[in-house]
Amino acid sequence: MDLQLQNKVVIVTGGAKGIGEGIVQVLAKEGAIPVIVGRNADDNQKIVDDLASKGFASFQVVAELTQPEESEKAVKAVLEKYGRIDGLVNNAGVNDGVGLENGDYNGFIASLHKNVVHYYLMAHYALPALKQSKGAIVNITSKTADTGQGGTSAYAAANGGRNALTREWAVELLKYGIRVNAVVVAECWTPLYERWIETLPNPAEKLASITANIPLENRMTTSEEIANTTVFLLSERSSHTTGQLIYVDGGYVHLDRALANS
Repeated sequence: MDLQLQNKVVIVTGGAKGIGEGIVQVLAKEGAIPVIVGRNADDNQKIVDDLASKGFASFQVVAELTQPEESEKAVKAVLEKYGRIDGLVNNAGVNDGVGLENGDYNGFIASLHKNVVHYYLMAHYALPALKQSKGAIVNITSKTADTGQGGTSAYAAANGGRNALTREWAVELLKYGIRVNAVVVAECWTPLYERWIETLPNPAEKLASITANIPLENRMTTSEEIANTTVFLLSERSSHTTGQLIYVDGGYVHLDRALANS
């Protein structure tokens, strides 16, 4: 299916690694021009160079998105380069474990800046360009807003905010023809996830216990599977889809876990 994304300029925050990189790679294959926004210039450039070696165009902007002014700078840099923005993927963030018992005010607020404040700011500053292009926004969110996890109040709150903003923006931006959707992630295999597993006493055993509870095929979701749905939602092929929270999780959140072991 041709997703009609040829030469569309799409910003992907946190686009140098993990899920973000997966989205960037799929966008490039579809003929779009992905713009990686991330804090590490070397990581960003590595993906730009990789795409160039495959004959794909891309761009990168260095931005520390925990700093509010950096979102505006990033959007301005994209507009200076291309003069347009056709899509925005809010993806950057980290499950940083700021809990209720072990957290504090400063940690909680810092986590919100890592995980949801820049979602708002990137959309706010990109909005004039998205109005012109009738572009689309996709917010990457986490199951923690639905299921809880324990010990991660700030991240769960941020994801609840991401989901709520998705619905709110879909309503507010109807009049501009801008669609806004979310892709909800549960257990997705990324380098960050792999590093976390390796910190545990029995990594292989822990991973097996997690995948045993994923109903569809008892396996982790891949970053490419998240990316495929995200890129579809950015495209005109999903032209009447807005305000949706779409779970790409092998049934993890909504299906009976007993199914996984049946």
